[in-house]
Amino acid sequence: MDIDPVLKALMAALHGEGPAVEIVLDDNGEPRAVPVETGVEEAAVVVRTSGSTGTPKATVLTVDALAASSVSTAMALRGEGQWLLALPLQYVAGIQVLVRSLYAGTRPWVMDQTNGFTPEAFTAAAEELTDKIRFTSLVPTQLQRLLDSPAPETLAVLRRFNAILLGGAPASPVLLAAAHAEGLKVVTTYGSAETCGGCVYDGEPLDGVEVRIGDGELEGRVLLGGDTVAAGYLDAARASKAAFFEEDGVRWYITGDLGELSDDGKLTVLGRADDVIITGGVKASAAYIQSKLEELDGVTAAFVAGVPSREWGQAVAAYVAVTDPSPEGIKGFTAHREAALGVLAPKTVLAEKELLMLPNGKPDRLAMIDLLSTLHQGQ
Repeated sequence: MDIDPVLKALMAALHGEGPAVEIVLDDNGEPRAVPVETGVEEAAVVVRTSGSTGTPKATVLTVDALAASSVSTAMALRGEGQWLLALPLQYVAGIQVLVRSLYAGTRPWVMDQTNGFTPEAFTAAAEELTDKIRFTSLVPTQLQRLLDSPAPETLAVLRRFNAILLGGAPASPVLLAAAHAEGLKVVTTYGSAETCGGCVYDGEPLDGVEVRIGDGELEGRVLLGGDTVAAGYLDAARASKAAFFEEDGVRWYITGDLGELSDDGKLTVLGRADDVIITGGVKASAAYIQSKLEELDGVTAAFVAGVPSREWGQAVAAYVAVTDPSPEGIKGFTAHREAALGVLAPKTVLAEKELLMLPNGKPDRLAMIDLLSTLHQGQ
C-alpha cells in the first residue's frame, strides 16, 4: 500500500496549505486523499463514523482538534515514536496513526493486509520498525488473534511496543488479563470519530479532555468535551445539533453510551444507552449479560441484543464467539449459560468461531441483530 500521496495531502491540510481531505480506498484497495469542501474554517479531515449503530456520518475534524489529540496522546504515552498501522486507513483510528506520525516526524509502517489481519503479517510488519519507541493501535479481536498465535516471535514483537492502544470495542477482562500476563503494555482507549478517536485512556481523560455524566434527558449518558471534539457532521445540521453543544466555552459531544465516574474522576462505560432490553416486563442490561457470557469457559467474545418477540415483547438474543462451535461444544455452552444467568439467559443464541465485524474491527451490530432476529422468529 502506497501511503505517500495520502501523507502529502494530509500534511498540507494540517498545515493549512491544502483543502480538507477524506481518505478513501479505490477498487484496488489503494488509499486516496479526496479534497472535500466543508465550509468549516480550519477543517483538515473528514472521516466517516463506523456505521455500527446506523448510517455512517461524515465527521469534520479541524486542525486544532487533531493537533490537541496528537499532543495529549504523546503526553499520555510519554513520548513520540514510530507507529505501525494495522487498522483500516479510512477510519479515525487509522487516520490518527498517520496524523501522530506527521506531528512526530516519524515514518509509519503499514501492515500488509492483502489476506486480512493475520499474526504472521503483523509480526513481519512489526519487525520492520526501526525506532526504539514504538506504538500501534488494535481492536480486541486483533489482539486476541495475536495472543492465540503459537509463533514465539509474535509475542516477542508485541512486547517491544511501548504501548498498544486497544479500542473500537470493549475488551473483556479475560483478554486484558492475558495480555498483561504476557508483559504487554496495553492501554484501553475510549472515544469515537467525533472526538478524534480515543480521548480517554484506561478510564482517565487525556489532557484537555473533559468527561461528565449527563442528567435530565441525558441521564447517565457519557458526555465528552474539550479540545478534541469535532466541528460537527458534514451537510447534516440536524444530526450535528443533536450530538454537539457548547457550554461555558467548552464544546461537548453526546455519546450513545452510559457510564459512571468514580470519586477520582475515572470513567467506567456501562454499555450503550439503547442496550436495555425489556423482556417479559423485566429490564435486562445487554452489557451485563454480555459480560457474564464472556466469563464462561470457551467463550472469546459475545454480543447481546433484544430482538422482537411475540411472547416476550423483546427476547434476549446473543451472538457468541466460541472456541468449539461443534454441536457438543454448543450443548455444553447452553448448560453453562443457563446456570450463569438464570431467567436472563438468552432465548436465542447463534454460536460461531468469531463475531461478525466491520472493516474497522468493530462488531457489526446491525448484521448480528438481523441474523438473531431471523433465527428467533424461526424458532
